[in-house]
Amino acid sequence: MATDSETREEFFNQAKPVKAVIKTVLDKEKAEVAALKKESGGTEHRKLQLAGQMVYLSTLYMAINSLSVEVLNFKNNDALNDARKTIYRALIYMEDVVSNMVDCSYADLEPRQELIADIGIAKRFYLVRKLGLAINLLTEAFGDNSKWKWTFVEIRGRFIVVAKNLIDMKKAAKDYFDPNSADYESTVLYIRLLRKLLDQSATDYRDKYELGSRRRDDMQMGINLLIAARRVAMVLSDSDASEEIKRKALAWRNRLDADIKTGSGK
Repeated sequence: MATDSETREEFFNQAKPVKAVIKTVLDKEKAEVAALKKESGGTEHRKLQLAGQMVYLSTLYMAINSLSVEVLNFKNNDALNDARKTIYRALIYMEDVVSNMVDCSYADLEPRQELIADIGIAKRFYLVRKLGLAINLLTEAFGDNSKWKWTFVEIRGRFIVVAKNLIDMKKAAKDYFDPNSADYESTVLYIRLLRKLLDQSATDYRDKYELGSRRRDDMQMGINLLIAARRVAMVLSDSDASEEIKRKALAWRNRLDADIKTGSGK
């Protein structure tokens, strides 16, 4: 039977190569950020690449935690927190490119879309799926009773906003209905995921408001996400979904207004 010191040594030996890769990625990020600061523009592609690197980095931190659970039989909270902070960095890089605007017209996003027009939807969808998976894995690693439970509502909210803003809806609205388009499959899958996540994130913010914070900005964020979901429905000419979302958003707005009047909403 291994002693505590032998078990710790086994963990450190198995974690060592992973930590070496982590250092390499961090060094590359540092060098790239320094180079970006010298640029006056045209940095959008590199920031999206950095976002992808941060997603990869977060999985390395989660690998350290998995080793800790497997070898030492307890979570490595430092590694999990590093993964959480790294996902925030990925979100920030993406927000720098496509903004963090929640309820905005697609015309507002056109100038940003023009700067990344040469990046195909399949590549954008791949980045979104990677980031979404990393967030899900990290949420599971922390567990249901984590003190970061409500923080992940914000993380997932920021994620769905950049996912929404990353897609060129003007082009996607055409490809979605054209089976002959080379981008048809990626577009359909992307938009289906987008609609699902917008609804889930809106509900998460409503739950955070009702069960946790009672902060009006949380409920308002939920309403804004519903409005964003309605914009997608309208672009797709899905009038039934559009009206259903409109009714839901109005009900939430009335609930918020009533709570503010009674003083139960901050």
